[in-house]
Amino acid sequence: MAWRNQEEYDMTDLPGKLGNPEATFETDPRADRRIAAAMAMLGALGGEAEPISPDAPYEELLAYCQGFEDASAEGNAAMWEMMPNFDDIEETTQVIQGVDGNDIMLYIHRPKGVTGPLPCVVHTHGGGMVLMTAADPMFCRLRNTLARSGLVVVGVEFRNGGGRLGPHPFPAGLNDCAVATRWVYANREDLGVGKIVISGESGGGNLCIATTLKAKQEGWMDEIAGVYAMCPYISGQYADPPHALTSLRENDGYMLDCAQMAALVRVYDPQGTNNTNPLAWPLHSRTEDLAGLPPHVISVNELDPLRDEGLAFYRKLLAAGVPSVGRTVMGTPHAGDQMMPDVTPDISNELINSISGFARAL
Repeated sequence: MAWRNQEEYDMTDLPGKLGNPEATFETDPRADRRIAAAMAMLGALGGEAEPISPDAPYEELLAYCQGFEDASAEGNAAMWEMMPNFDDIEETTQVIQGVDGNDIMLYIHRPKGVTGPLPCVVHTHGGGMVLMTAADPMFCRLRNTLARSGLVVVGVEFRNGGGRLGPHPFPAGLNDCAVATRWVYANREDLGVGKIVISGESGGGNLCIATTLKAKQEGWMDEIAGVYAMCPYISGQYADPPHALTSLRENDGYMLDCAQMAALVRVYDPQGTNNTNPLAWPLHSRTEDLAGLPPHVISVNELDPLRDEGLAFYRKLLAAGVPSVGRTVMGTPHAGDQMMPDVTPDISNELINSISGFARAL
């Protein structure tokens, strides 16, 4: 920022919407121009769900979730058509039982012809814990690409707060992720896996952290060797963003907006009784909650509204003595290092190498 004197500075030099309320990701000079161009083209095609008020009745919030998934169907079809050939990867499924007698589908990916225990990633997909499915093409491609790097990858089809896999509010999805992680550990010999990393993006970043916190509370934390959380959605403080989480204002509307996220918080926890529960919103963890956790990587995107809550959690981990690495992917929006592998293969490949390298180093 350009300081004029000790008390005055030019507000227009502040980043994003702090300096220009009309800014968008596409017009932000910090944005990777390849991603900006792709997003501008997608925006011109339309197909997005209508906005929803955080104060809307619960039934309308559920309808919004279903509408979001319906609007995503065309994009998913296009992604399936663009899917690379993964004939070097073996894909199988396994159905296990959840704590409520529910079925949990697991999608298991491993490289063909590779013997010996391999590092394993249990993947918890994004969608704010209320949207999308592990069967969606973006997550299938990520799992196959990780498997190609020499990992076994297990995708968890957990229950969602909304959408076609809902409505199952907190803690249903978290319970499913915990059951799946424990199943992988118990069956690691048959699966041919060694150490287990739990990883996810956005809402999946919440769930991979929360599963580890739950494991500590319940006494099975030694089953998780590491956590790789990408753009984690972990504060729950979107209706009235705190000033400490500057990126919620700086990048509001860059793919995600605070009003939308505040609405999804109510889908995940309809009664609002878990606003400060670390298992629902891990940023509210205390030092004693975090002490002794396994190594973490917290990866954030520069132009993501969620950037600063991820960084704040990373600093909490350091203060608690947890071995942790912080990673900021410059020029990218929310999950931008994952969502466009054909547009920015260099960025996407670096993410795969980072996850795989972390899993191998444990």
